[in-house]
Amino acid sequence: MTASAILIPAAILAGLGVFFGILLAIAAKVFAVKVDERVPKVRECLPGANCGGCGYSGCDALAAAIVKGEAPCSACTVGGNAVAKQIGDIMGVAVAKKQRMRAQVMCSGGDLAIKKYIYEGAPDCIAAAKLGGGDKLCPYGCIGLGTCAATCPFGAISIVNGVAAVDYRKCEGCGACVAACPKKIIKLIPFESAHWVGCMSKDKGASVVKECRAGCIGCKQCERVCEAGAITVTDGLASIDYAKCVDCGKCVEKCPRHIIWSAKRQEGGGLVITHTGVK
Repeated sequence: MTASAILIPAAILAGLGVFFGILLAIAAKVFAVKVDERVPKVRECLPGANCGGCGYSGCDALAAAIVKGEAPCSACTVGGNAVAKQIGDIMGVAVAKKQRMRAQVMCSGGDLAIKKYIYEGAPDCIAAAKLGGGDKLCPYGCIGLGTCAATCPFGAISIVNGVAAVDYRKCEGCGACVAACPKKIIKLIPFESAHWVGCMSKDKGASVVKECRAGCIGCKQCERVCEAGAITVTDGLASIDYAKCVDCGKCVEKCPRHIIWSAKRQEGGGLVITHTGVK
């Protein structure tokens, strides 16, 4: 085999490589998608949690949506007002402050709820809910298998005495747990709120007593004692209007079922539970 028999094919291949390389370079410039220079700047402001609380798949998608005008500058629940202001400065708009929120599990049942069968399936609330709504008689109560805890990107939820509990020091109010809960008993409430009703049952009082040792019976004693008019009982269930609540705590003292919970602010910040439920 002569040298030319090797060099000529090699030269042809090299030439083709250069030719197609030039074509690719030209195509990259012609078909390049221009990225607004504000997108990476906005992305740098976002915390990178990719929790989905904003409604987008991640922080990259949110940054692009904000620059396009499809999402507000305050869309990131994790970053809060500080991040919203930074993004507003980049976008050249004023951003109104948003109230900080936290997740709250509106159930006091857990081990106090009466069971209707022994569940031995997958440790997942959604799977258990497909079997007659879960193993508890109460159709509204926490299943307690920790799907919300597994979903929380901040490790703010754990299962305590058979019911999900939120560590407020870690909760960023992203809402991932709210979406994950098959019973829809996790709500986002104002972070500074010190009181909540730990029940979601709308069954009549007599049924609630049979289903759970910790359930609202709709007696309206909390409603009558609330001077601010912040508590109303609708469909047998008490609920708090946080725009009216002054955190006086009278409802906590009056509730005969002890399912209105209280928290207080500890020194240095952070909320701690002061009422432990059914006595």
